[in-house]
Amino acid sequence: MDYFATCPKGFESLLASEMRDLGIHKPRPLQGQVSFSGQLRDAYLLCLWSRLASRVVAILGRFDATDANALYSGASAISWEDHVLPDATFAVDASGTNAKLKDTRYTALRVKDAIADRLALLGRHAITDPKNANLRVVVRISRNHATVGIDLSGLPLFAREHGKKTSQRGLRADYANALLRLGGWSHEQEPKQTPLVAMGQYPDVLIVEAALTSAHYAPGLMRRHWGFDRWAMHNSKVWDSLVKEAKDRMNPDAELPLAYRSFAKGTSRAKIMLRTLGINANVVPLSSFIEKKLGKTPTLIADLSDVRADEIMREASWLQELLRAARALEPARTAVAARNMLPEAYLAQPCDESLHSIRGRDELLLISFGPYAPSDDQCKVVLNQKTVVSTLVPGSEQFAARLKKVAKARAKWARREDVSCYRVYDADLPDYAVSLDLFEGLDPKAATPDGTRWLQIYEYAAPKSVDLTLAQSRLMDVLAIAPKVLNVPPNNTFLRVRRRDKGGSQYASEAKAPRMYSRTTRRGEVELPPGAHLIDEGGLTFEVNFSSRLDCGIFLDHRETRAMLREMAKQTKGSKRFLNLFAYTGTATCYAADGGMRYTTTVDLSRPSLDWARRNMARNGFEGKEHEFVQADVVSWVQEQRHTKNRWDLVFCDVPTFSNSSRMGRRSFDVQRDHVELLIGVSRLLTKSGSCVFSCNLRSFKPNEAALAKAGVRIHDITEQTIPEDFARNKRIHHAFVVTRER
Repeated sequence: MDYFATCPKGFESLLASEMRDLGIHKPRPLQGQVSFSGQLRDAYLLCLWSRLASRVVAILGRFDATDANALYSGASAISWEDHVLPDATFAVDASGTNAKLKDTRYTALRVKDAIADRLALLGRHAITDPKNANLRVVVRISRNHATVGIDLSGLPLFAREHGKKTSQRGLRADYANALLRLGGWSHEQEPKQTPLVAMGQYPDVLIVEAALTSAHYAPGLMRRHWGFDRWAMHNSKVWDSLVKEAKDRMNPDAELPLAYRSFAKGTSRAKIMLRTLGINANVVPLSSFIEKKLGKTPTLIADLSDVRADEIMREASWLQELLRAARALEPARTAVAARNMLPEAYLAQPCDESLHSIRGRDELLLISFGPYAPSDDQCKVVLNQKTVVSTLVPGSEQFAARLKKVAKARAKWARREDVSCYRVYDADLPDYAVSLDLFEGLDPKAATPDGTRWLQIYEYAAPKSVDLTLAQSRLMDVLAIAPKVLNVPPNNTFLRVRRRDKGGSQYASEAKAPRMYSRTTRRGEVELPPGAHLIDEGGLTFEVNFSSRLDCGIFLDHRETRAMLREMAKQTKGSKRFLNLFAYTGTATCYAADGGMRYTTTVDLSRPSLDWARRNMARNGFEGKEHEFVQADVVSWVQEQRHTKNRWDLVFCDVPTFSNSSRMGRRSFDVQRDHVELLIGVSRLLTKSGSCVFSCNLRSFKPNEAALAKAGVRIHDITEQTIPEDFARNKRIHHAFVVTRER
């Protein structure tokens, strides 16, 4: 008979090689499958032993399928009475389309009708059960041809019975075995003398599959049910003999050293999985493996595929782990699953083989290397006598030198000015277009176990003219160098990418966020949300969070602006009323209240931001009915307040460049287009001697002074006075103005 075995994209050559190892002659790799001809025993052998195939299908017929009628006729010609037992329940699975057969459900229905009608002519009743069928018919449409067969596997071959009892996270079994095979682990080899080191966020499946291979444990022995159980042509004698041979080959007592390094918290569950299978394996952490010298030339397998595209900081950390492991172990072979070719650059080794596949919706690369040999050509940056960092780009040494120089000068300035949170680097070198903000924690008890210093890295998205791989390599070098120079633990380093946004995305995502109130403990302290930390600025306490949103909760470039607001508040006479528009986390409100403003109103469209502002105010002792928090679209709210008697002595209005949140209930907001309307409205909310500090971060912003003057609004540029020293390189980080109303 003819058969085909399906597999993930890119696995075809590996699966064909595995078939040859099993003794199957002349396998033919096709797209997403490998076909072969042979005896039923060959198909059983593949079901029992294959670690790469997804399903094995026995082909019953191939015929034209130009339309539904041709499909029905071809399926009716197959002698289904020779395949479907009288008490069997069957279902039809269809894949592929053509010009006439565009719906796979309809294709499956027509084949099901053909089977039922043929059996009915013989006086038999067809029993269908789409969900729990014990016999599955497979239909594949390719152009104008159809291939029909019986799925011999039942559940996919990569589905493991032991996975039901213990949590299986990480690579799927077939992907894990493909990676192991690239690393040199296959049926014909005897890897007993070769220890294995598996790295990844969840390396359990890698460890288990390696142990199964080493113990000659056929993965099919874990199964209780097969797709051929209710197939009329099933030969139980042949199957039972293969099962007996497989059990005889097992060697569950092989004491092969297996080491793991998990990037996630917790211990490996591989021991539990292997114990349920009756396999004795010496599974130890990587640190113990190195300390006890359990193997001189192990095989190194690393799964870096779990990192998402936006988790560049985590990817850099994992790549550094891979490099350190390779240097410590000098493995005989290395195989890595990753999203890109960065492992090749980090290891500075040419890959022997690379395999392109797909995992879910993401592209996946499987890369293998020969014996590891440290390269003299690998870039290294010497930071001090004890610290050497491996880099990908030669120019990164210049970045390290610049950062060391600037960091030393900036730290001296910060101590003199009593500043604990400041910008260290801001794209000083054009090729390294990032900004680095350093934060010192206020309370060591509230800090993470890794320390009280945090580093926030913002990458400015590279223009299309810059090579993407080069830009990514430079960023990886920044992530490796900056924490070392600034003495920040890698776990306390966070990366964000600044891109030109369409607006409204921040509010849209926050609208569904759960509400967090400012609850106080018995000691009167405000509860600190998960992932948040406390910092000090200007004698006030603020909450920051580096992992929840793009911005951490405080804009450092407005440090001088906030201090100016406090001084203006001290000089304000009268009712002492302060209004904060587009308030974000209310840091300006805290400064104004600290300057003596008795009544404050904080307005923002984001509910989580207002909850954050409440916590900031409460931590600094500003609570009560005199401090109001309003969730509203600012522009609409300002127009509404013009028709009330509410007036304020001091207003701070730090506007977004653009916003089009659906919750605004009107057209989008563009600061250049709409600032005149907004400032006229704000000026009407000022008391007779009141003033407004207006700011925006649109670099090209130019106020329409003529239109404002016509409405009796005066605007005075104070940008120069509000730029802190640590932002002096970028004079256009923001614009600031004092707005008053002519009487």
